[in-house]
Amino acid sequence: MPELPEVETVMRGMRVHLEGHTISRASTHHTGLRWPFPPDLATALQGRRIDGFSRRGKYILITLSGGMVVVLHLGMSGRVLLSSPAGAERGLPPARHEHLVIETAQGARCGLVDPRRFGMVDLVPATGVETHRLLAGMGPEPLGNRFDGAWLAARAGRRRTSIKALLLDQRVVAGLGNIYVSEALFRARIHPAQTAGDINAEQYEKLANEIRAVLEEAIAAGGSSLRDYVQPDGELGYFQHAWRVYGREGEGCPDCPGPPACDGVMRITQSGRSSFFCPRQQRVENDLGKDLS
Repeated sequence: MPELPEVETVMRGMRVHLEGHTISRASTHHTGLRWPFPPDLATALQGRRIDGFSRRGKYILITLSGGMVVVLHLGMSGRVLLSSPAGAERGLPPARHEHLVIETAQGARCGLVDPRRFGMVDLVPATGVETHRLLAGMGPEPLGNRFDGAWLAARAGRRRTSIKALLLDQRVVAGLGNIYVSEALFRARIHPAQTAGDINAEQYEKLANEIRAVLEEAIAAGGSSLRDYVQPDGELGYFQHAWRVYGREGEGCPDCPGPPACDGVMRITQSGRSSFFCPRQQRVENDLGKDLS
């Protein structure tokens, strides 16, 4: 599933191609994705100006004239295909698995492709975005001013859940996913199974800083290209080449030689998801600092 950097990259690409344009034609193919499309979605979009783009967690928000907002989630395999005004052709038939197509008076075309149909599209009044059932209750943005070590420490309290589970809880922090949590925990030298309530304030401050750093680096690299994800211009993101532990089971991390000198990066399963870590650099400790590895 595309994570925050990939969604941010898609959102920025859409902004460059579509902001300020007027929707001249919209069409839907099939009845919806994970949930049905809003009734008469195509008709409701037609004639509206695209005023701006933003992101909330892993959701793209498209602000339209008339006080409406499109809420878009890419799901497991969603992609946005953009044609520039110079190269767009009007009235093209939908591509395979293309469920929503938007054309603008300025000549641009935007298509939402989702083979597995786990994504979603909704159209809501701008005044109702914060209370939308999928957005209400989300934690702060990890790149925003409200997010820091003190926030994480307060959310952890005395909770006995793992730090990995805490960070993936969208009510604690919005938009974090499996890849970048693994990478940030390695940089902060915290084991993914470490009990959240046993991490001290200094460690949480370092962790918050590393979360911010790894996300900013990934966005600058255009995200990580997995099986289904590419940028809106068709280019591959390349942050996967900078992964330090994720997907590197049995290899050395940047600070260890790897086999045979050491075991290398290890993988464990937490709540059905793979966590990657270096057992030499990331050890489980209790609240007294005792190594429990």
